[in-house]
Amino acid sequence: DYISKPFGVMELISRVNAVLRRTNTVKDSLKTIKFEEIVMDLARRTVYVAGKEVNLTFKEFELLEFLIENEGIVLSRDKIMNRVWDTFFEGESRTVDVHIRTLRLKLGEYGKYIETIRNVGYKIGK
Repeated sequence: DYISKPFGVMELISRVNAVLRRTNTVKDSLKTIKFEEIVMDLARRTVYVAGKEVNLTFKEFELLEFLIENEGIVLSRDKIMNRVWDTFFEGESRTVDVHIRTLRLKLGEYGKYIETIRNVGYKIGK
């Protein structure tokens, strides 16, 4: 969207919300995303690994979704914090590392696909 100056804060907020609604509608219409044997049903918020359902917390689900949506791309811890936790954080935080560790455990043998990029962040896939 394009907004000509001057504009009110309420107009800006409503336009941003409209764009976010359109984006979420597109995302929900995809319904499932897949990586190897990991299948995520976005509408039902369920994850299947090799056909078996895996129970993930809200943040683990969001984290896995973000990784799969960006398959093959190295995501910094800051970028992950910003997207998954909706917070901008620079510095040392082990929040992402702890969630990655538990996510790997829950994914079993498929957790190995989440690769640590030393001093940068994480990626899934090649």
